[in-house]
Amino acid sequence: MDAVSKTSPATAKLSVGEQSWDLPVLSGTIGPDVIDIGKLYGQTGMFTYDPGFTSTASCESQITYIDGDAGVLLYRGYPIEQLAENGDFLETCYLLLYGELPTAAQKADFDYRVTRHTMVHEQMSRFFHGFRRDAHPMAVMVASVGALSAFYHDSTDISDPQQRMIASIRMIAKMPTLAAMAYKYNIGQPFVYPQNDLDYASNFLRMCFSVPCEEYKANPILSRAIDRIFILHADHEQNASTSTVRLAGSSGANPFACVAAGIACLWGPAHGGANEAALKMLGEIGSVDRIPEFIKRAKDKNDPFRLMGFGHRVYKNYDPRAKIMQRTCHEVLGELGIKDDPLLDIAVELERIALQDEYFIERKLYPNIDFYSGITLRALGFPTSMFTVLFALARAVGWIGQWKEMIEDPGQRIGRPRQLYTGAAQRDYVPIARRK
Repeated sequence: MDAVSKTSPATAKLSVGEQSWDLPVLSGTIGPDVIDIGKLYGQTGMFTYDPGFTSTASCESQITYIDGDAGVLLYRGYPIEQLAENGDFLETCYLLLYGELPTAAQKADFDYRVTRHTMVHEQMSRFFHGFRRDAHPMAVMVASVGALSAFYHDSTDISDPQQRMIASIRMIAKMPTLAAMAYKYNIGQPFVYPQNDLDYASNFLRMCFSVPCEEYKANPILSRAIDRIFILHADHEQNASTSTVRLAGSSGANPFACVAAGIACLWGPAHGGANEAALKMLGEIGSVDRIPEFIKRAKDKNDPFRLMGFGHRVYKNYDPRAKIMQRTCHEVLGELGIKDDPLLDIAVELERIALQDEYFIERKLYPNIDFYSGITLRALGFPTSMFTVLFALARAVGWIGQWKEMIEDPGQRIGRPRQLYTGAAQRDYVPIARRK
């Protein structure tokens, strides 16, 4: 992949008072053009003001593209629907890391390398025993992923391409093991070692749900469901946690520390905790006949209640991942014999109303992926405290791919956002005896 941004023949003119400046306009492969303000301060002595960076392109990337208005999500140019329907998670990992779908030989080699890196250093089990049993699994993940740099310091030299790739493989391989260990530790069961003859998703489910006293047999439908969930969450352009990973990486921090920073950001309920919040909301509604009451509350500007799992910061159309997640949810519930799940009944009715009610249509509040993923993960046997952990497991490949791309970008610089200062102007120190 050697596509780069191009300078457009057009320029943007910035005028302030009687002065004006011409700013270059850059064009990507697809998507909106961007105005290059990299030299704005040097030319004008001014900064731009963009809280939340909602109108700012922080980097140039070839990994993921989102068209929120059209409801499109592409990994390296491939629609998310095609990847989730036809491939598996490790194929998606290869695509995100290397830029192209693997050949059969490349896929076999990649699967082998990931599988042979799934064990973690035995000392990690002692590290886990330093946590309280009731510690939140995300707290454990932040600590344990950051600690990988202490156990695998032979792959922390970011200037060495070979070490960067080894670190990338290790991150993808060890995240399921650490996530399963966090779960097992939280519920008081022994850790389960990975098994090399199982696929990625089946291996993870076995590490979570098997016990030493009986044989565990992976259910292919459930394994396929969790694999598809991983694909849907693998990357999502420059979101809060990915931007955190890139910002941490811009300082030269090692990849394990950068991903730990991403996990910490993902932990926020406005980001990775949204599916947990959606499930709690469905439980609060309680029954289908109470939906009108909560719909009325959602429309009331004076009521703090919000419908979780509807709308998206980027998507102004139906979230393309939600359609796949809805089908996956029904497959899991059907396989497990869950025909009368009250939460699913509420979810289906809420979706029907949202797609027909003018209030939701006008505001484009369509169901997003979090709306169905919480129900699916609950049906698979995961407690709500593990939902964000699974999100982090899947997103690790996106984070490491974005980090790797940033490190290999010759134009990358340490991140240093500016500010609009509104505090006190310069003033002199007053001795404490004279202060009033």
